[in-house]
Amino acid sequence: MNPVLFHLAFPVTDIEQTKNYYGNELGCKIGRETRQAVILNLYGHQLVAHLTHEPLPPQQGIYPRHFGLIFTVEADWEALLERSQQRQLTFYQQPKLRFPGQLTEHRTFFLQDPFHNLMEFKFYRHREAIFGSHELAAIGDALQDRFAESV
Repeated sequence: MNPVLFHLAFPVTDIEQTKNYYGNELGCKIGRETRQAVILNLYGHQLVAHLTHEPLPPQQGIYPRHFGLIFTVEADWEALLERSQQRQLTFYQQPKLRFPGQLTEHRTFFLQDPFHNLMEFKFYRHREAIFGSHELAAIGDALQDRFAESV
């Protein structure tokens, strides 16, 4: 199978601020742009920030909506973490280790962009846990279970 790229469109309220955050701070390459949208290259995947005039309220947690990347090389995850810390980006959740000692063990951190979009960046200790085996029940944190119960 030939390489397939991921595409995600998301809302922003300011194109110039988007280009600064995603381009200068996070390190995305800026692609085509109009007054209403800008294409961003996030590690070879296409993000499209679309301008909205609707208010974008902060999320009340990481669930149910966030996006991000899973790094397959821990040093690459660490490099993005270091860049994010050096540039003093807003961490929604600080770096942590989830499910230590289990097959699903992974390192993760969440960033929040200026428009309240949440991004998660992960590195799994065991590659087979990325999509997981059906016998593994753990997905997310206990917070997700609380969110599901309130819906």
